[in-house]
Amino acid sequence: MPVKPTTPPPLFYQIAVPSPLRRRFDYLPPTNSDAPLTDGVRVTVPFGRRQVVGVIVGSSGSSDYPAAKLRPILAVLDEEPLLPPSLFQLFLWAADYYQHPVGEALAAALPTLLRRGERPPNAAELRWQLTTHGRGLPADALRRAPRQQQLLQLLQAGSATADHITAAGVNRDAVRALLKKSLIEQIEVLASATPLDTPEKLLAEDHLSLYPDQRAALDALELHGYHSYLLQGETGSGKTEVYLQAIEKVLRYGRQALVLVPEISLTPQTLQRFRARFAVPVAALHSGLTDRERLHAWNDARTGRAGIVVGTRSAVFTPLLRPGIIIVDEEHDPSFKQQEGFRYSARDVAVMRASREAIPVVLGTATPSLESLHNCHLGRYTQLRLRGRPGGARLPTWQLLDLRRAPLQTGFTAPLIAAIGRELKAGNQVLVFLNRRGFAPTLMCHDCGWTACCTRCDVRLTVHRSQRALLCHHCEHREPIPNQCPTCHSPQLLCLGQGTQRSEESLSALFPDVPVLRVDRDSTRAKQAMSSLAEQVNSGAPCILVGTQILAKGHHFPGVTLVAILDADSGLFSADFRATERMGQLIIQVAGRAGRGDRPGTVILQSHHCEHPLIAALTQSGYPAFAAMLMAQRSAAKLPPLRNMALLRAEAHQPEDALNLLHVCRRYCEQQLPAGESRQYSGPWPAPLEKQRGRYRFQFVIGNDDRGELQRLLTGLATHLEQQPGARKARWSVDVDPQDML
Repeated sequence: MPVKPTTPPPLFYQIAVPSPLRRRFDYLPPTNSDAPLTDGVRVTVPFGRRQVVGVIVGSSGSSDYPAAKLRPILAVLDEEPLLPPSLFQLFLWAADYYQHPVGEALAAALPTLLRRGERPPNAAELRWQLTTHGRGLPADALRRAPRQQQLLQLLQAGSATADHITAAGVNRDAVRALLKKSLIEQIEVLASATPLDTPEKLLAEDHLSLYPDQRAALDALELHGYHSYLLQGETGSGKTEVYLQAIEKVLRYGRQALVLVPEISLTPQTLQRFRARFAVPVAALHSGLTDRERLHAWNDARTGRAGIVVGTRSAVFTPLLRPGIIIVDEEHDPSFKQQEGFRYSARDVAVMRASREAIPVVLGTATPSLESLHNCHLGRYTQLRLRGRPGGARLPTWQLLDLRRAPLQTGFTAPLIAAIGRELKAGNQVLVFLNRRGFAPTLMCHDCGWTACCTRCDVRLTVHRSQRALLCHHCEHREPIPNQCPTCHSPQLLCLGQGTQRSEESLSALFPDVPVLRVDRDSTRAKQAMSSLAEQVNSGAPCILVGTQILAKGHHFPGVTLVAILDADSGLFSADFRATERMGQLIIQVAGRAGRGDRPGTVILQSHHCEHPLIAALTQSGYPAFAAMLMAQRSAAKLPPLRNMALLRAEAHQPEDALNLLHVCRRYCEQQLPAGESRQYSGPWPAPLEKQRGRYRFQFVIGNDDRGELQRLLTGLATHLEQQPGARKARWSVDVDPQDML
């Protein structure tokens, strides 16, 4: 008797879709195919009344929902997963660890066009070429527009990539102008073979000679298998050269390198340095790219065409065909922690990725985070030190100016003004640091004391005289500067305090014969603005740079011999326990801009608290002594990195809605795990910035010595909160390993 064939059990796929719900959604297989689908493949599925692009994250022979109520997958977009298995599992781990809905977290792992359903490009690159009309123009047709003329002549010799055009000194405005005139067009051409398989063509220029500490650090790097290194060196000590020569070794093994930098402003100079050294394609990934450019750079990394990938935070999820090394430059920088949505730390994810892909990771900085120093103490990282600067350059000397005993002239003491004048007279350059953009932080009425405040945030509006506006730096609310006080109608309105615009104006008046260059978020918004400024500074002519922390981000200005720090005190008394650490890092980083050339440097620091133990340790004994003092304080207070922490935030238009939701959090936590010696709950309390963007903000802090126990608690808590009616009245988020307590 023939055996009756059994019907295979129905198969269900778990799909991650872009939704704020912390769960995966079950779907039936597509009706037009019986072939099994692989985890990591993109699919189109119905979701409510929409069709969305999701990713398969699992499959099962059963579902918690009746099959009759489930809908099938509409279309399969990929023949194979876009991410390799190790990277896909890392992404799922990160979504779970940082307690974020896996579907929404896809935004960090995939370029925008892929999330919209586009297919990855073939092994091609985007190039610009002249149109038929453009090829018919005479050579001097655009002589009245020099940059456009330059681009026309460049493309008359053949097509060029965007990188080649930028390297030739042509800005994007010229590209857009010729595109608008239909003189140029963008095409895709098959990518040529790369020198990855031909090591003799690897370098475009010879590498530099290493001094002993650099040589020792490079020799200590084990490039086969997983190893974590903290490369600590003074600013200007040559960390980048160690990176470059380590990458050279990796490329000769036929592998790729991923380099993470904290800020988009650093990307152009890093790219320039890498492209000058290596004759391999270098891909850039940052928010300044168009969606199409980002997709092509991402695909160059994925297919192995790009030997080196340089990017900001989200580049940590970029697939590499042959991963060889990950480098995180300025690892201490808070920009590596995403502060909205999927709140991951790119530095920590990079270490986890290196472990899973069995490759080395190098964290480089002059001012290590306390977390990295703690990992060195525990033996998780190997610490490598670079002492001094190559070529005999000396570290800068320090001078402290007590603001309590020196009258100020628009933020500057007389000794500081005199020192600036001496340096400029000697033909040197000066950098003035003030981490406060705008003209003045406060507008006040002299007669009644009224101050201009944001109606949506608990902050004062900043005066921006160049824009003739009052701006909120938290919600970007803008209003015109009034001619009179809105309360008493007095015209006596005073600008109080010092911002970068006011400092620029004051310095221009004090030193009218020297250019004053302001460097802050307002002055560097335009593309190529930072590159143009760096080119002007590196010409070597005397000038004064005045700006915010953008100036501290790894820039090399060999002509700067004096760094002036106008006010270093704000970090000493902040409500955020990390503020003091960041203050010290910022002071050391900006001080490191002085004396990087063949002339000695000086740092003058103005402070009301010159005798403070932390200021004294920083300026007299250096960053290691400063960090040791902070670590002792953290240990006594049981704060990170000595204890694991999670921060729950809630905000609502009505303060009681946010506060009540966090009370639910505390009750749940205390029921699951009562507070004790190894775990602690704090709050809910109003956030230091209680009102922002019209919403009232509250916080609840969880501390736990056991990371696994904390994770299990947070997973249950997030599910519990989603089911609370009050969760619909307030926005809430979970921040694991928070870097910002404000």
